[in-house]
Amino acid sequence: MHKKTLQNLFCYRKREEVLAEIQSSWKLNDLFISWNEEQKEAFLDICTGQRGVKILFDSFFKEVFNPEYNPQRLSRLLSLLLKKKVRVLKVLPNDTTRITVEPSFLITDIVVEFENGSIANIEVQKIGYRFPGERAACYSADLLLRQYKRVKDRDSQNFNYKNIRPVHVIVFFEHSPKEFHAFPDTYLHSFHAVSDTKLEMNLLQNFLFVPLDIFHKTMENKDINTELEAWLTFLSTDDPEQIYNLIRKFPIFRDMYEDIFQLCQNTEKVMNMYSKELAQLDHNTAEYMVDEMQKDLDKARNIIQKKDDELKLKENTIQSQNDELKLKEDTIQSQNDKLAKAYALIEQLQNT
Repeated sequence: MHKKTLQNLFCYRKREEVLAEIQSSWKLNDLFISWNEEQKEAFLDICTGQRGVKILFDSFFKEVFNPEYNPQRLSRLLSLLLKKKVRVLKVLPNDTTRITVEPSFLITDIVVEFENGSIANIEVQKIGYRFPGERAACYSADLLLRQYKRVKDRDSQNFNYKNIRPVHVIVFFEHSPKEFHAFPDTYLHSFHAVSDTKLEMNLLQNFLFVPLDIFHKTMENKDINTELEAWLTFLSTDDPEQIYNLIRKFPIFRDMYEDIFQLCQNTEKVMNMYSKELAQLDHNTAEYMVDEMQKDLDKARNIIQKKDDELKLKENTIQSQNDELKLKEDTIQSQNDKLAKAYALIEQLQNT
C-alpha cells in the first residue's frame, strides 16, 4: 500500500545531507548545538519531511500568506471565515502598544487592509489569554482609532465619519480559554453589536474567535468535506498523513506546501526562523508560568483574606460576648453592692 508521507509528494533531503550542511558551517552548527535534543529532532524532521511545519508560527505564516506575493491566499481564508468576499490590499504596520504592557502569548499577529478600506487584525494565541472578549474589544478600538487618524490626516478638510470602515478582530487559539469549552461542538464564534429594538446602525466592530483545539476534536474520525475545514486543517496540523490527505483532496494547498518545501531547502533561513519561534515559545511559556503563578497567588491571597475576615468576625463576636459578659458582671456587682448596703442598713436599725 502506498505510504502517505510528504516524501512521496516532495523531494525532501535525507537527514545526513541536512546534518552535513549544518556541520559545514560553524555559525549554523553553533546554533544547532544550542538547541536541546527534542528541538534538534523536530527541526530535522521538518527539513526531511518527517513532519510538517506549524503554519501558525509567525515566520511561516507570513511566508505563506505574504499579501505582496500571494494576496489571494489570505483573501480566500478570510472570505471563508467572514462569509463574504474580501480582498487583502496590503499589510499595515502593527504599531499597537499592547505587547509592551502585558504578557505575550501570541505566535502570530498581523494587521491587513481590505480593498474596501476595512481593517482586520489576525492573531494566533498559543495559549488563550484570560478575558479574551475584553482584550479583543480594546484591540478593535485601537484599530478604529488608527483608521480614524489615518483617514482624517489624509483629507482633514473633507473628513466624514461615513468614511470610517468596519474593523475585524480575528483570533485563533491553539489552546483556547475555558469559556470556549462550554461549547464543545462549536469552533467559530462571531460577534457584532445588535440593537434590542431592531434599529440598524453600522457600529463597525466585528469579532471572530476560532478555537482550533475544539476544531480538532470535532474533526476526530471525520473526513474533511468543506473548504473551510480544509483551511483550518492546513493552519493547524503538522501530521504528514493529514497533510498528504489534505493535498490529495484539495489540490489548492499543494502550492503552499511547495513553498514550505522550498523554504526547507534553505537551511540557514529555516534555522533562523525556527530559532526565532523557539525563543518566542520559551518567552510565551515563561510568561504563561508567571501568569499561572500570579493566578495561584491571587487565589491564595483571596483565601487568606477570607480567613482573616472570618477570624476578625470571630474576634469581634468574642469581643462582643466579652463586653456583654463584663456588662453582666458589672450589673451583678452593682446589685451585690446595693444588697450589701441594704443588709448593713437593716443590721444598723436592729441594733438601735
